[in-house]
Formats: sequence, structure tokens, C-alpha cells
Amino acid sequence: MSDTKSTFETLEVWKKARELRINISKLSKTFSPEEKYKLTDQIIRASRSVTANIAEGHGRFHFQENIQFCRQARGSLYELIDHFYIALDEGYIENNDFNTYRSNTFEVIKLLNGYIKYLKTCKNN
Repeated sequence: MSDTKSTFETLEVWKKARELRINISKLSKTFSPEEKYKLTDQIIRASRSVTANIAEGHGRFHFQENIQFCRQARGSLYELIDHFYIALDEGYIENNDFNTYRSNTFEVIKLLNGYIKYLKTCKNN
């Protein structure tokens, strides 16, 4: 990793999304066993989709393709917010935890929107 100058691993948005994914993985382990193939599976898949799409887009080396993968990641972030509502409604998380996860997700969305804006600027220049 020390010999790389610019990989997806250097992107602040990927780092924050990774942190969110790790926290979501820990959270999902607290869900009811009956949710193993339902909410647990969905929330883990969505969180993994975010970091994977950011990484794949970065590897495309084409601004428009990178933007499209970032849009997919953004969709997965909004999906996560809905999953947090489900976890709250089902009693798997408390209101304060819901607010924290929701806030952290919006932080990643904000970073991702900034990255998309940057990519659009690069594409147009």
C-alpha cells in the first residue's frame, strides 16, 4: 500500500464509508436470529455495496463511469437509511443509535456528493 499514490484507499469518502460498513457489521450482529436472511443480509449487502462501488468506479479511469458507480453507492447509502428505520421500528436499535447511524450515513452522502461534483468538474475540463 505504501507504493500507491492514488488508489480508492486514499479517498476520504471511501475511508468514511468503510468505517460506516464496519460499524454496520457490528450492529447487524445484534439483530434477532430470525433476521439473518432478511434485514441482516440486506443491511450488510447495502453497506458493502457502498465501498465496493466507490472502489470499482475509481478503477474505471473514466470520469463518467466513475460517476455512475458513485451514484450506485449513493443509492445504497439511502437504502441503508431505510434499513435503519426498519431496525428502529422493529426494536433492534434505540432512537439515539438510529440518529447516530443516520447522521453518519448522511456524512458519507455529503462526501460522496462532493466527490461526484469533483469528478464532473474533471470530466468537463
